Amino acid sequence: MADSKHSIRINEESARGAVGNTGLRYVLGFSTGLAVIAMSLVWIIPALYHAHH
Repeated sequence: MADSKHSIRINEESARGAVGNTGLRYVLGFSTGLAVIAMSLVWIIPALYHAHH
């Protein structure tokens, strides 16, 4: 059992078990934006084509 008089210090990376600041949030945001654009085009282009015919 740990001695209650001593505190344990753990850095942020060890506590999370992962390395931070890898740019993952930017990749996720960029890919989500591309997915929204692609899905919009798949819906809009056929709608415009059928509206003119």
